[in-house]
Amino acid sequence: MTTRLFVSAELINGAELLLEGDRARYLGRVLRLRVGDEITVFNGKGAEWSASIEGMTKNAATLRIGESREVSTESPLKIHLVQGISRGERMDFVVQKATELGVKRITPVLTEYGVVKLDAERAAKRRDHWQGVAASACEQSGRTRLPLIDTPMPLKDWFGAKPEEVDAELIFGPGATTPLASLPAPATKVCVLIGPEGGFSQSEYEDAEIAGFTAVSLGQRVLRTETAAVAALAIMQSLWGDLA
Repeated sequence: MTTRLFVSAELINGAELLLEGDRARYLGRVLRLRVGDEITVFNGKGAEWSASIEGMTKNAATLRIGESREVSTESPLKIHLVQGISRGERMDFVVQKATELGVKRITPVLTEYGVVKLDAERAAKRRDHWQGVAASACEQSGRTRLPLIDTPMPLKDWFGAKPEEVDAELIFGPGATTPLASLPAPATKVCVLIGPEGGFSQSEYEDAEIAGFTAVSLGQRVLRTETAAVAALAIMQSLWGDLA
C-alpha cells in the first residue's frame, strides 16, 4: 500500500517540494523511506499527487511532485458534528473516527457538565492538535479533503450563531424515544449534537429544542460519548450516506 502524506502546501505538477521538521522525520525515521521511494501526497483540497523522494537528510526531505488525480472519497451526506469536548484521548478518538467516517465539519463545544475547561490560548492549541489528528486520519482512510474543525466555543454561543442551514438537526439523549432509523432521509446536510462524558444539562436540551433540534435515540443502552459519536455517524452514513 502506497504511503499517503498530508502536506500544508500548494502542490503543482512537476514541482519540487522541500519538507522539513516533523514531516521529513516521519518519512525517514518512522516509515524508513529512502531516496527513490514513491509516495502519495495531498493538501486537503480534494486532489492527490504522486511523488518521489529525491533527497533526504536527518531533518529534511525533497519530493518531486508528479501528476495530480481527483479521488472520489467524500460522502454525499454532509455531516456537521457538534461534539461536547471530552478529556484527552477520548476527544482525539472522536475526531479521528469522525474523519474516517466522512464528517465534513466538527465543532467542539464547552458544556455545563463537561470537565474540560479551555481559555482562548488553550482552545487554539487544542484545535491545532485536532487538525493534526484529522490529517493523520485522512492519510490512513484515503480522504483527500480535511474536515473543517472549528475553534472550541461554549455551546450557548454556538446556538446563538449557528453558521448554516441544514436539512436535519439531531440531538442524542438517553431519554429520547424516536429511533434514529425512523427519521426521513435528509436531502444532503445533517447536524448532530453529542454530549461530553456527563451528557447535556436539562437547560441545554431545552436550548437545543428551541433551536430546532429533534431528540433521537441510539437504543436502550447508555453509550460513552466517544461510542455514541461513532455509532451515530456510522448509522447515518449507512442509512443516508456512502455506507448504504
